Parts: sequence; C-alpha cells; structure tokens
Amino acid sequence: MTTRRQFARIAAGAALGGLGLSAERIARAADPLPNAPIVVELFTSQGCSSCPPADRLLGELSRRPDVIALSVHVDYWDYIGWKDPFASAATTARQHSYAQALKQRYVYTPEMVFNGAAHDPGTNPGRVDRMVQEAAEKAGPRVNPVLSALSGGRGLIELPKTSGVPEADIWLLSVDPRHVTAVGRGENRGVTLTNFNVVRSIEKLATWQGEATRLKVEADRLAPGAAMVALVQTANHGPILGAARLDRMTTN
Repeated sequence: MTTRRQFARIAAGAALGGLGLSAERIARAADPLPNAPIVVELFTSQGCSSCPPADRLLGELSRRPDVIALSVHVDYWDYIGWKDPFASAATTARQHSYAQALKQRYVYTPEMVFNGAAHDPGTNPGRVDRMVQEAAEKAGPRVNPVLSALSGGRGLIELPKTSGVPEADIWLLSVDPRHVTAVGRGENRGVTLTNFNVVRSIEKLATWQGEATRLKVEADRLAPGAAMVALVQTANHGPILGAARLDRMTTN
C-alpha cells in the first residue's frame, strides 16, 4: 500500500458480550437501506488522460445515498511519467481479479465495476445510471452488514445469520473522502485532478458462509477523516452481496 498498509488488525470472531459492546460502542452507521446500496468501483489512474471524465462522474455518484462509490487507483500507467500516489499492488491486483472473474481479455482504465457483476468505462452518465439501476434490480441473495465505531479508534463489522447465500469474502477498505492533486508529469501534466472516495487500503478479513458474525477491527492507523467500508462479496471476486460505510472513525 502507499500509506497505512496495516491500518487494521483484525480480531475475527471475537466473543463480544452485549453489555461490554454497549459500553464500547460510540457511533454506528445509519440503519441499512431496505435494498443494499450498490457498490461502484472505478479503476482509474492519475496517469491516464481518459480517466478524468469518469473521476468526475464517480464524484456525482458519491453523493447518492443508494451508491457506495469507490475510486480504486491502479499502478500500470505509472511508467508513462506520473506515479499515482494512491495506486498500489493490492488495488491493481483487484482489477486483474475482476478481469478474470468477468472474463475480460484485458484490464483498462477507466473501468467501473457495478456490484462486482458488470463493467463499463463509466464515462456516459446515462449508461452509468442504467447500470446502477440494473444492479439494484438484479435478483440474488443480499445481506446488510452493520458498521460501528468503538472506543479507542476501533471498528466493528456485524453480519446477521443469513440463509441461502453462497460462500463469500468479507473485505475491509480504508477510504479517504477526497483528494486534489496537481499532476506534474505524464498524460495529465498541468491538470489538477479531484478524486473522490479514494481507496487507500483493502484487506480480506474472513470467509463467510451465512453465520452470525462480529469482526472487531483495531483501527489505530486509520487517518482522521478516513471512512471504513465493508464489502461482503461472493468468493473469487464474484457479485457483491452487501456493503456498508462508516464515514468517520474516532481515534480518541
């Protein structure tokens, strides 16, 4: 990772008693929507001149309550002359895993992936709106994870017992709300770029098979203002079953 590689240490399956948890819990994400939010991951690079329109469109999506929009920066354009400060091997590997799962012949930028199940360049607003709607209407199992902030800067991910779901992975992401960068080299030289909901770290926490689950996260290295995002995703980068976001982790 570029920064905060080890932002969270995980105590998976921690036995948290009700009274103890009530005392620790200091904030909780809003109640889940009746329909789980749609996750839109934009694979982008500050070294790619085709990406700024998709970056701007992701910014618009980030304001929608029914969407969790994520800017996932890749490193394979760094050789052109501008090293993307938010790209990492892990985020780049995630796009390659999607390419395999979605049977793509190659990776490309910009690329939006909708709920882990469909992809598009993400530059046409009308088409992006349709793909978000199609993802929302797609049949299949759903789960609503709940995120909470605990005392000491820690976090908690809770999943209810759920039947009829495929084996899934629980992913933890650290997300910066916004970055403005003056690009000094490469294809976007002289351009000031704004990136929204920038993924700074991503980590697989556990495998999930529908059991009631509590994952306690030590977030002592999460920067002030960073958001915590949890994804419940069918194994091997399949469709996303559910997601949640907690906009700010407390470090007191």
